[in-house]
Amino acid sequence: MAQATEHIKCLIIGSGPAGYTAAIYAARADLKPVVYTGMEPGGQLTTTTEVDNFPGYPDGVDGPTMMVQLQQQAERFGTDVRIGMVTEVSFSKNVGGHHHVTVDNAIQLTAETIIISTGATAKYLGLPSEQKLRGGGVSACAVCDGFFYKGQDVAIVGAGDTAAEEATYLSNICRSVTMLVRKDAMRASKAMQHRVTATANIDIRYNTEVDEVLGDMVVEGLRMVNSQTGAKEEIAITGLFIAIGHKPNTDIFSGQLDMDDTGYLITKGKSTKTNLPGVFACGDVQDKEYRQAVTAAGTGCMAALDAERYLATLEGVK
Repeated sequence: MAQATEHIKCLIIGSGPAGYTAAIYAARADLKPVVYTGMEPGGQLTTTTEVDNFPGYPDGVDGPTMMVQLQQQAERFGTDVRIGMVTEVSFSKNVGGHHHVTVDNAIQLTAETIIISTGATAKYLGLPSEQKLRGGGVSACAVCDGFFYKGQDVAIVGAGDTAAEEATYLSNICRSVTMLVRKDAMRASKAMQHRVTATANIDIRYNTEVDEVLGDMVVEGLRMVNSQTGAKEEIAITGLFIAIGHKPNTDIFSGQLDMDDTGYLITKGKSTKTNLPGVFACGDVQDKEYRQAVTAAGTGCMAALDAERYLATLEGVK
């Protein structure tokens, strides 16, 4: 017997600060939101040990605890939070049309509005020693975690504008920054390159890659290898920042929603509206500039308000 298709007023795909904030606002507006968390409930913050820059936590909070609290707040207002992965979508192009969604390749849903908050995944080097120490000194966000290494020696991997910007940021709070550039030149804009080279406590190592991150429980050092000579060198550091980019989690929306050339969803103006009616995007899936928990939460609020106004418009047409 075929399973009946469930109809949902407001479906939120993905959790994290954006998804849960959208759920809080949507639930308070009586949109009866359903959240499918994806494979990583809570998003990237569940791999962050300390969150010190989110308003309202004077003593800081660890990422997993913050995500649990956001989920509990959303559920307090009636949000239905479900563990599951959206595996297929078929969006309607018509105002007032229903969007079709498949969860875990089996569960069939229709939704009047959809809020996408699937986030982006930081790219890492893939070294076992690096993965072991994620959360123990290895980070993909200098702005998020740099404060914890104030006055210490750190290293950063990357050659683009983001790496240059984060290296400069770290140089203001850390004693020294060793910047590893895989090739013989940086990819960053000339202005960013000049800023890095003009900063006294940034040591740029060209043609250099990470051979191994040293340390058992926390980062204690770094072994580097020169790709031209094969020479290896060890330095003492307490933090390693990977700045080689992020990949937005948008593959299942390809061909239906407008994206930029790197896969980030494009939203209209200052809104969270995508190119299709009733479909909204918030958080890191559409923001490659800031990528902070607080900005993600802000756009989650915006998405819920946009969804509420869209549904109110439909009611007015009836």
